[in-house]
Amino acid sequence: MHIRKAEEKDVKRINALLIQVNQIHHEGRKDLFKAGGRKYSDEDLKKMLHDEKRPVFVAVDDNDEVMGYAFCIFQQYVDHPIMTDIKTLYIDDLCVDEKFRGQHIGTALYEYVVDFAKKKKCYNVTLNVWCLNEKAMRFYESLGLRPQKIGMEMILK
Repeated sequence: MHIRKAEEKDVKRINALLIQVNQIHHEGRKDLFKAGGRKYSDEDLKKMLHDEKRPVFVAVDDNDEVMGYAFCIFQQYVDHPIMTDIKTLYIDDLCVDEKFRGQHIGTALYEYVVDFAKKKKCYNVTLNVWCLNEKAMRFYESLGLRPQKIGMEMILK
């Protein structure tokens, strides 16, 4: 296995993984997530793959088949009235194909992203995780991530 920047030839496999992620979210919160969807269209995804501010990395096997991905976004507050001017690499989405989970591919992707962020002189790496996804929460905690902020809700029925 090795990790590289995603390319347009990876779109089909990335789409399959986006559907897997959505399914986990749908099963946990049917009130929020539609079944069978994915968060990016093919056009949006192809555009993203060429955007230096939104790097996408894939873990591939020896046949160059995508086993997992990490979508990232550079974030920075410049001249903000209350936030310091730090550069953050935000992990917008990280997924390993369900058939490859447990093989430390997610850990390798995360470590690759952290190394990339260090090379780009980022202050930190951040991500959001839905509370419904307890496996993901435990995974990220095992990597040393700690809560930075917590989103809360009250459902009004």
